[in-house]
Amino acid sequence: MSRVVITGMGIISPVGNNIPDFKNSIENGVCGIDKITKFDTEGYKVKLAAEVRGFDAQNYFDSVTEVRRTDLYSQYAIAAACEAVRDSGISASDTDPFRLGVYIGSGIGGMTTFLSETEKLLTKGPSKISPLFIPMMISNMATGLVAIRYGAKGPTLPTVTACATSTNAVGEAYRAIKHGYADAIITGGSEATINGLAVAGFTNCKALSESTDPSCASLPFDARRAGFVMGEGAAVLVLESLEHAINRGARIYAEVTGYGNTCDAYHMTAPDPEASGATQAVRLAAEEAGIVAGEHLYYNAHGTGTKLNDSSEVKAIKNVFADNAYKIHMSSTKSMTGHMLGATGAAEIIVCALSINSGIVPPTINYLEADPECDIDCTPNKAVKADITDTLSTSLGFGGHNACVALRKYSG
Repeated sequence: MSRVVITGMGIISPVGNNIPDFKNSIENGVCGIDKITKFDTEGYKVKLAAEVRGFDAQNYFDSVTEVRRTDLYSQYAIAAACEAVRDSGISASDTDPFRLGVYIGSGIGGMTTFLSETEKLLTKGPSKISPLFIPMMISNMATGLVAIRYGAKGPTLPTVTACATSTNAVGEAYRAIKHGYADAIITGGSEATINGLAVAGFTNCKALSESTDPSCASLPFDARRAGFVMGEGAAVLVLESLEHAINRGARIYAEVTGYGNTCDAYHMTAPDPEASGATQAVRLAAEEAGIVAGEHLYYNAHGTGTKLNDSSEVKAIKNVFADNAYKIHMSSTKSMTGHMLGATGAAEIIVCALSINSGIVPPTINYLEADPECDIDCTPNKAVKADITDTLSTSLGFGGHNACVALRKYSG
């Protein structure tokens, strides 16, 4: 079996549209949450979101026509993939195209296209629906377009597991390379669902924070927490077998060392209060990686800021690590990025890789009131320096999906 390493990373996010800007924001506690600008929130209880700002799709496409033929979620994915591939230096000249794959998932897919075409149907009739409606909308198209761009003819498998989507994508890419099915895979997730329909839907299922103050909206592990804040964007990594990376002289950010994938089999939206599925996902990743909890471990929590999620996740960590859970460096970067849905897991795996290399544990910002059920150190408000050798990143999705990916500092 092959060892698997990260050689490239790219991001489009509410706190930066490239890795250097994202890293600076995450380490310095920059909040990407603000008033919604993408639609008129008159009549909506929810007024805030973590929008991507300053994104220009034409920087990543050859023509305006090409942009118009691509949904926003695919545009985000292509932009993040461009940065990740450029960062890795991987190319067709050093990789067999049938050994290069793409695993980029999306929880919802082309919702922007779905809404615009639905409006056409209702106002202008069926003859006005775009012939590109289906290929622009479907949630595998980001993977397909990235594969076309880079000539990736190997394993190609987008995942759809709600908020666990891109953690599963990275984990499954890791397994495919580890077991010899590919030499390299471009992997991650993308989401673009800050629109009136999605916000109304999440609001009415009581999932979103209704705060009008950005500093009081996304509050992971804080006793005041009352729902998550919707985010958007894309995060993409290049994973390679260690042998392939060394042979082409690639820089290595970190080694992928473990993966857990389970289901609660409990409820459509609520997490299992006993955290049995999340516990097993974390345990599987930690055991495969040989992780022993302590001061050299950083745990990037799913940490959405909902009452049930945060308390059940802390229970899972304690179930796995017992008293050693209190030695872990933990934080939720959703306090800054909001919840990027299908992109969030890969974004947080990037945070883990950055933390391994910088020795900086990012904070959980806007933390004021402790909750006795969430008593693990969540790195409140300020980043801390630490010698991080291992990380765990966990994502928990509607449908009961649980995923956890482990990274380790690369040491040759």
